[in-house]
Amino acid sequence: MRTSFDFTPYRRSTVGFDRLFDLLETASRTDPIDGYPPYDLEKVGEDNYRITIAVAGFRPNEIKITAHQNHLVVTGRKGGDEADDQARYLHRGIAGRGFERGFQLADFIEVESASFENGLLSIALRREVPEAMKPRRIEIGAPANDRGLLPRLLGKKAA
Repeated sequence: MRTSFDFTPYRRSTVGFDRLFDLLETASRTDPIDGYPPYDLEKVGEDNYRITIAVAGFRPNEIKITAHQNHLVVTGRKGGDEADDQARYLHRGIAGRGFERGFQLADFIEVESASFENGLLSIALRREVPEAMKPRRIEIGAPANDRGLLPRLLGKKAA
């Protein structure tokens, strides 16, 4: 049993966190029981990630990958005539139903590439933090108005 959490008190006392609260509310509403198609999330390197989705029975032209802002959507739709498929199969154990799997991406995560091999769709992701957003070291120097302070304290004129 899942209980939803009310973020209203936090929304009233914070500024600029609307997107975060929207993500938390959306995550609490989604149904985690449907695990189709199964997928793996993998950290490949310091700033590299990979999503691998098992899409057995699908061809690359039946899968669509869409990245928009911080949301990645993978959609699979089987082509062909289902009446012909039902007549050919005596037993159909490989799921071929359509799917839509969404992923929320953190800021500065970009889709690098996608590949399809042996029924597995791999999507390579990379974190690209702009130079302006990276932390930088600030050197500490003497303040301009304090350069003559020590000589004045000692009773000497500053040069």
